[in-house]
Amino acid sequence: MQELPPGGQCATQPEARLTAGKHSGGGGGSGSLCGSTKDPSGDVRLNLQKFSLFGDISVLQQQGNLSNTYLSKVDPDGKKIKQIQQLFEEILSNSRQLKWLSCGFMLEIVTPTSLSSLSNSIANTMEHLSLLDNNIPGNSTLITSVELERFVNLRSLALDFCDFTAEMARVLSDSNHVPLQRLSLLVHNVSVMHKSLDNMPNDEHWKALSRRSPSLRVYLMAFDIKSEDMLKILKPSIPLERIHFDSYITCVSGAIVDLISRQYDKFLTHFILMNDVIDTSGFPDLSDNRNEDPLVLLAWRCTKLSLLAVHGYTVWAHNLIAIARLRGSNLKVLEVTEESIDFDQGELADQDVDPVHNLIEQVSLGLGQPWHAVMDIESLSVFTEPNRHFYREMQSFSEDI
Repeated sequence: MQELPPGGQCATQPEARLTAGKHSGGGGGSGSLCGSTKDPSGDVRLNLQKFSLFGDISVLQQQGNLSNTYLSKVDPDGKKIKQIQQLFEEILSNSRQLKWLSCGFMLEIVTPTSLSSLSNSIANTMEHLSLLDNNIPGNSTLITSVELERFVNLRSLALDFCDFTAEMARVLSDSNHVPLQRLSLLVHNVSVMHKSLDNMPNDEHWKALSRRSPSLRVYLMAFDIKSEDMLKILKPSIPLERIHFDSYITCVSGAIVDLISRQYDKFLTHFILMNDVIDTSGFPDLSDNRNEDPLVLLAWRCTKLSLLAVHGYTVWAHNLIAIARLRGSNLKVLEVTEESIDFDQGELADQDVDPVHNLIEQVSLGLGQPWHAVMDIESLSVFTEPNRHFYREMQSFSEDI
């Protein structure tokens, strides 16, 4: 820890990093450490304002090592994890200026009792809180509605969707809380399997929260969630600004896209569809058996749409041209992978026109800027491990207040 210069301000803000590797047993993270001081009693007090930790578990997932069996081999008696948990809680208890606390997927580092280490004075002045871990067993949560009552100054919050209950919505709607401005929710199939959606806010709770917080905007990422569960989740009064569907198993239906375009037309700015299902029969077609393509209707209804990204779903060339014309230069990002684009027989049969060249030309004219399909999926701005993408986007979404 560096000592503070005269005046109590940090000259620099070094970062401490832990990086997961092939032979490590944990994740990675960073925290901006802004010096420390000692009070008259000799206790160390951290002048830490922003503490952000992210556990990159994708390496362990790829190797099939993310399991209790693997963790028990790395830390057979649980001493290592308990030491790290204790260190984390000591950092919280010794922090005196903390405004931003963000912990994502840290493999048991954060426990349901961790936040009790924060003093009331710090909890009362915290502006951002994110606690994400879809590997928490059973009905355990990293924060309860009772604990949330201490955080009266929160401007932004990020949680697993199954942990965001009706009671939490009620707490945040109370007049003694400042209006919440950003809410990021991750709906993961693992959480939905082990937890219940029965306690989630109903539409009246969302209405009350929106009345208390007129500027509230919501970012939702759904990973491998069934359509019937999405229908339960997508309450009409959610001020949904961004939604991201990612899947390996469960594809999004055209009906869900249509519902989103009708319910959130006044708010929606970002819409992302990612599908990594390996299916030799081809990509799912959202417009199948429909008079109008759901993505075209989305572009027509959602007048604030500024980002649309699609991979792994069939996007017909003429619909892509229609989307570009409907939203024009207001659609700042239009990313569609080349393998997702298809042409109807009429376009392919016209010998006088190169369909690919015509598509590029017409979409570019519609957007008012040069456009081309994304040739390599790894070039997609949203292409990354889902947890990592959600954490990164949540951070920028929460900072943009």
